[in-house]
Amino acid sequence: MAKKKSASNKKNASKVDWKKVAHLMLTSRAMDEKEENELVPNKEVLYQFSARGHELGQILLGSLLTHQHDSASAYYRSRPLLLTLGLSEEDAMAAPMGKSGGYSDGRDIGVVCNKPDADGPKVLPMAGDVGSQYTPAIGWAQGIEYRKNVLNEKEYDKAISVILGGDGSVATNGFWSALTIATTQNLPVLFYIEDNGYGISVTSEYQTPGGKITNNLQSFSNLKIFDGDGTEPEEAASLLEDSVNYVRERKGPAMIRLTVPRLNGHSYQDNQAYKDEELLKKEQEKDPLEKLKAFMVPDQVTEKTWKNWEKKAKETIEEAAEAALNRPDPDSAQTEKYAFAEEGETQMIGGLAVEGHEFPAASEEPHPEKQRINIVEAIRRTLKYELETNPKVMVFGEDVGLKGGVHAATMDLQSQFGEDRVFDTSLSEEGIIGRAVGLAYQGLMPVAEIQFRKYADPATEQLNNCGTIRWRTANRFAAPIVVRMPGGFAKCGDPWHSMSNEVFFTHAIGWQVAMPSNAEDAVGLLRSAMRSNNPTVFFEHRNLLDAKYARKPYPGDEFIVPFGKAKKLKEGSELTIVTWGAMCERSEEAVETLGVSADILDLRTLMPWDKEAVLDSIRRTNRCIIVHEDNRTAGFGAEIAAVLVREAFQYLDAPVERITMPDIPVPYNVGLMESVLPTTKKIVDTIEETLKF
Repeated sequence: MAKKKSASNKKNASKVDWKKVAHLMLTSRAMDEKEENELVPNKEVLYQFSARGHELGQILLGSLLTHQHDSASAYYRSRPLLLTLGLSEEDAMAAPMGKSGGYSDGRDIGVVCNKPDADGPKVLPMAGDVGSQYTPAIGWAQGIEYRKNVLNEKEYDKAISVILGGDGSVATNGFWSALTIATTQNLPVLFYIEDNGYGISVTSEYQTPGGKITNNLQSFSNLKIFDGDGTEPEEAASLLEDSVNYVRERKGPAMIRLTVPRLNGHSYQDNQAYKDEELLKKEQEKDPLEKLKAFMVPDQVTEKTWKNWEKKAKETIEEAAEAALNRPDPDSAQTEKYAFAEEGETQMIGGLAVEGHEFPAASEEPHPEKQRINIVEAIRRTLKYELETNPKVMVFGEDVGLKGGVHAATMDLQSQFGEDRVFDTSLSEEGIIGRAVGLAYQGLMPVAEIQFRKYADPATEQLNNCGTIRWRTANRFAAPIVVRMPGGFAKCGDPWHSMSNEVFFTHAIGWQVAMPSNAEDAVGLLRSAMRSNNPTVFFEHRNLLDAKYARKPYPGDEFIVPFGKAKKLKEGSELTIVTWGAMCERSEEAVETLGVSADILDLRTLMPWDKEAVLDSIRRTNRCIIVHEDNRTAGFGAEIAAVLVREAFQYLDAPVERITMPDIPVPYNVGLMESVLPTTKKIVDTIEETLKF
C-alpha cells in the first residue's frame, strides 16, 4: 500500500502543470454553477450531475493519459476528465442541453460522454447504469496486449486502460468480474475509485464491508493498492503519478482509491436531506478547489491572479453556454439512424471496418463436399477458417479451450491457434460480453460463447448496451461482436439449459439474430456474422447440433448467407408455414404426412427477417401458420402475425395461426416436454383446421 511521503509527493507534484489544473478546475466548477443556478431552473438542462469535489483527481489523472492507445472508461460524474483530454467547453455545455453535435447528437444524457480521438487517448462510451464501465475496459486492456504481442504492433507498448468508478460501483457484478479478469490475466488496468462515501443516499458501509474497498483487497493477488486523499494536491498528484507509472511499466494491474467529497447531491434533484448539517459543513471544508487555491496562493500565484482566473473561467462558460444554446436542435429526421450500420458511413472506433479490413472471397453459392457433417463440425470448420484468414478473430468463453467447448464446437482450436486467440474465461457472462465489447473497440473480432441461452441473463446489461452503442454515440463508436449461444430442447428439457427465448434478442436494439436449422446455413450465417459490422447473436439449437435432419455437406470456405434472406424448404400453393430452428424439421414432417401443397419458409435470421418472402408467399397461398419453440405471448410469431394483418389482410382466407410453447419453462420429463412443444401432430392438426376454414 502506498503511503504518504512528503518528499515523494513534492517530487511528483513539481512535474504537474498546476496552472493548467487550476484553469480546468475553475472551468469545471463554472460549468456546474451555470447549470445549477440557471440552466436547470430554466429547464435548458433536464438532467444534471455535478462533479463538484471530484475534479482534482480526474484532472490530474487525465493529464497522465498521454499514450495514443490509452483509454478511460468513465461514468456520469467524469466531465472534468473529458475537459482535461480536450473536450471543448461548448460541446460540454451543449450535450446536457440536448443540442446538436457533441458526443451523442442529443441522443443520450449530456454527461454520458465518449471521445473517439484517433490520435489520442480514447474515452470509451459511458453508460447510465452503474458498474457497466468496468468489463469493456478490461477488453480494451486485453486488446492492447493482443495487438502488441500477437499482431506485433509495438505502438501499443506502454498503453493502459483506466476505469473510473465511485464507491457505490464496487458492489456491482461488473466491478468484481473486471477485477478477476485483470488480476488473473495480469492486464494493464488501473482501477480509479472516487470514494465520496455515498451511492446517492446509501453509505459506503452498505457497498463494501467496512466501507473501504481497498482494505478488503489488500491480500488480493497481483493487485497493487494506492490509497489517499483526493483533495490534497500534492498527495493526489504523487499517488496518481505512481499508480499510472506502475501499470504503464507492466508491473501489473493496480487500484487507486481517493477520498473526495460530493459537494452536491447525486443529481440536481437530490437535496441531500439524508446528510446532517455537520457533515455538510465538513464536506465543504474538504473542497479540493479551495485546497488547490491554498496550495498555489501566494506561493505560485497571487490572489489577484487567482481571481482573474476565476473571472475568466466564468466568462468562458458564459460564452460557451450562449453558443451551445444557439445551436440547433438535432434533426428529428435522423433519429432512427444508426440502430445498425449505415451503408457508406463507418464508425470512428470499433470493429474491423474502421481499419479497412479485407476479407477473402465470398459467395452465396455453395460448393458442397460429398460427406455430410453436423452443425457442431460446421461451426468448428467455419471458426477455423476465419481464424486462419483473419488474425483479428478471437474465440473465447467458459470451457472453449482445452475442453473444446461443452458442445465440442471449439475442439482443437486452441492447440492450433494458441491461448491468445482461443481461450477460457472466468465464469462470468458479464465479463465475457463486456470484454468482447472492449476487444471490438480495439478493432478486433471477438467471438464469445455463452454456454446456454439461460446463462446469458447475467450479461443482459452488457448485451443491451452493446447493441445501442452505435446509436447512443451517433456512429462514433460501435462494437461488432458475435455471441454464440446454444439453447432449445434436446434429448430432454429443463428450465435452465433448454430456454429458447430468441425474441428477447430481436427486441434488443441493434442486434442481428441468426438461427440456422442445418449445417450448411450454420456455416454461411456464422461467416456472415463474423464479417458483419453489426453485433450478432448466433443461436445454436441443441437438438440440431448432431441431428440427422440438420446434417449437410460442408458448403465451402467461401459460402456465406446474407442476413434477412429466408430459405424455402418446400414450395406449394395451399398454405404457408413460417418457421425457424428445430421447428423446420417438424414442419416438413407434418406437410409430408398430410401430402398437402405448402410453402415452408425457414427464416434463418429473425433480425432482420425476410418480410417480403413471407408476404410474397401469403399472396399466393392465402393461409399462414407460424411455428416456433419460444413461448406464445409476445413470441416472435406475434410480430410476424401483426405484420401480416396489416400488410396482407386482403390476401388472407383464414386467421393466422401460431403453434408455440405455452407460457411456461421447458419441463425436464420427456413426456411433459413433448406435451408442450410444437409437435408434428400439433402442426398436422392445425394445417387441417386452417385448410377447412
